[in-house]
Amino acid sequence: MMAKSADQWFSEYGSSHTNPINKLIHWVCVPLIYLVIIGLLWSIPTPNIMQQIPYLNWGTVAVLLSIIFYIRLSLSLSVGLSIFAITCCWIISTLDHLLTIPIWQISLIGFVILWIFQFIGHHVEGKKPSFFKDIQFLLIGPAWLMGFIYRKLHIPYH
Repeated sequence: MMAKSADQWFSEYGSSHTNPINKLIHWVCVPLIYLVIIGLLWSIPTPNIMQQIPYLNWGTVAVLLSIIFYIRLSLSLSVGLSIFAITCCWIISTLDHLLTIPIWQISLIGFVILWIFQFIGHHVEGKKPSFFKDIQFLLIGPAWLMGFIYRKLHIPYH
């Protein structure tokens, strides 16, 4: 079976993201959900062997795996998504050092609130979130948004 192209994924994802309110909610919530998921994973204790390498934790492992997914989807898109992911890691690392509240608590609260908004958006849209059909759509959301940015800047991603 041949892998789907970025445009095929985006077309399928976009079919349940046509309402302007749902789109706006996704523009805010999808990047922030990516961020708070990294924060949650960042907070999971790591084995001693991982602690020997600075910034190696479950959050950065998840980011590396997501980047591999994005490279397979589109090398061009993976560059923008890697910059975004590294920025998220930097934000989490900075907050983790600056805040007195554990990053996992902030991330968990954010995760719940952001998903409530996502479900409100899909209620307005009248369609279920795409990930109910295929879990890979959780990674397509950020790529779909990056695809909009690339098209606006006339950057090819095929």
